Amino acid sequence: MMFDLTILQKYAKRSPSSLPPTLLLTNSETSLTIFDKYPKATYHFLVLPRITADSGFTADELENLQTLLARGKKAEARGLIEGLKKDAQTAKEMVEKEMLKRHGYKWDVWIGFHAVPSLTHLHLHVISSDLCSPSLKHKKHYNSFHPNLGFFLHVDEVLAWFGQDSASFDQQLMSLQNNLHEPLLKEDLACWRCRETFKAMPKLKEHLVREKGAEASREKKSLQGKKRKRPEEGETGRTESDREVPSSKRQAVTNDVDT
Repeated sequence: MMFDLTILQKYAKRSPSSLPPTLLLTNSETSLTIFDKYPKATYHFLVLPRITADSGFTADELENLQTLLARGKKAEARGLIEGLKKDAQTAKEMVEKEMLKRHGYKWDVWIGFHAVPSLTHLHLHVISSDLCSPSLKHKKHYNSFHPNLGFFLHVDEVLAWFGQDSASFDQQLMSLQNNLHEPLLKEDLACWRCRETFKAMPKLKEHLVREKGAEASREKKSLQGKKRKRPEEGETGRTESDREVPSSKRQAVTNDVDT
């Protein structure tokens, strides 16, 4: 099966109003937040910088993190990443509201880039930390999102590069190469929580489900304990800021690579 590796770039060039609600979660003047077609966790979204006449960047410059940082527009690149982070935080807040509504508690949501992305066009992942999904099939899928392995670059880690001296910044830029990061995808499978190792994905996935269940039990007991310690608060009216991920949007249609 052939995949269109430039599909995200095509979305970034389109008007948000032309995108279906099954694809588009939300948007701003500078970005689109879309559902990942093959989510690698319970919640998984991509935040893309839009390509417009006044965006300040060309499609080539926005191909990935390396091309963005290599064009010499350091201040502009930092501003773009900060904007993506802000819009990713909006998506994260929406996810957390739905976690509480559907699951009774909320858990960690990570925001970051892949050092060597599989699709053309810069995109920031917003992904829940459970890493429990039917689409998480292969070692490279899991290792690409392992929070401590190095292939998944947390957005604050990337933003910290801009505070380094020029030589250190250039070193970080040079590190964004296939030959340095692709080997990380072949590392042994290890639970990111407890570091237990596994020889095969099915066993790891079973373990991750158990870990998520244990976390849910702990968090719900903690919330119940807090409620018993304080009087019930009255419900407040919903505001425009109380945005949730509509359940009708559960089926995503982005064209991520699932190999």
